[in-house]
Amino acid sequence: MPDRMPDPDGPVLEVRDLAKLYPLTQGVVFKRRTGAVRAVDTVSFALRRGETLGIVGESGCGKSTVARLLVSLERPTAGTIHYRGEDITRLSGRALRAVRRNIQMVFQDPYTSLNPRMTVGDIVAEPFEIHPEATPNGNRRRAVQDLLDVVGLNPEHINRYPHQFSGGQRQRIGIARGLALRPEVIVADEPVSALDVSVQAQVINLMESLQDEFNLSYIFIAHDLSVVRHISNRVAVMYLGRIAETGTGPEIYDHPTHPYTQALLSAVPVPDPDPEPESREPRTRILLTGDVPSPANPPSGCRFRTRCWKAQDRCAVEVPVLAVPTGLAGPGAHASACHFAEERAEVRE
Repeated sequence: MPDRMPDPDGPVLEVRDLAKLYPLTQGVVFKRRTGAVRAVDTVSFALRRGETLGIVGESGCGKSTVARLLVSLERPTAGTIHYRGEDITRLSGRALRAVRRNIQMVFQDPYTSLNPRMTVGDIVAEPFEIHPEATPNGNRRRAVQDLLDVVGLNPEHINRYPHQFSGGQRQRIGIARGLALRPEVIVADEPVSALDVSVQAQVINLMESLQDEFNLSYIFIAHDLSVVRHISNRVAVMYLGRIAETGTGPEIYDHPTHPYTQALLSAVPVPDPDPEPESREPRTRILLTGDVPSPANPPSGCRFRTRCWKAQDRCAVEVPVLAVPTGLAGPGAHASACHFAEERAEVRE
């Protein structure tokens, strides 16, 4: 678990009630709206300087959509995104370009996020073309070589093309491109999911060392809970477009209170599947039933209730608030969007 302490001077990035709806239409010539996919629905969180916020959840829960909204690749339907206290949600033109210099993104797939027709030097230097004030034209080659050296690549390979590098090396190129403008925030959308396990560790260690060196703040999105635990100061668990539980790493991993979080953690593989009874407690295993509901037609009330073993009548009519449960107040208590939150799951496989 990281031991870095976040900046106490307030959040560098603050998200309030963020929502993104994609309309569903019928017809070819005369289209009519028939509904909407609620990809992200009233998501709120804050990120401090030097902090890593991990966002986890099943595929389709809205993690990547949140990432695209933060860097303005998508426009939110509702809600606000504040950078250093300024609402950047509706910015455009030069104002948006200036903010984007401070909020960069590392994409998931290192094979499709790099232009195969461009050399590594051109890829890493491309941000300087958009922001020429960042580095004078005569110093750009040296700046690119320095960036390649920082991420552990040979600066002399500046004229090579992406296909001449391995997957891990390509992701390092993507990280170098993200660092080119010296941003404050990097949004990493599953940056290691396409890599081998051994290469994942190298990239994660690289990101941690770069965070210490440049005082970066990370939004780290992943579905691998062990990776998120290693790198994150705080964790937000998403389900069907909403945050189900949020807290520090130890709070989420050692004392999960939301049934969905408990189910996710029970599915994490362990190195020793048959521990001696006296060495550790029997592991609670939870097998969820049913499929994930469609975001175009989410359940009423609590969205997890159709798969939850604790669901009661209240869950169908009342949306749970993301707050610290009153019965769990005290040290280690953290926010959970569940009417019946508790630290231990009572269901065993």
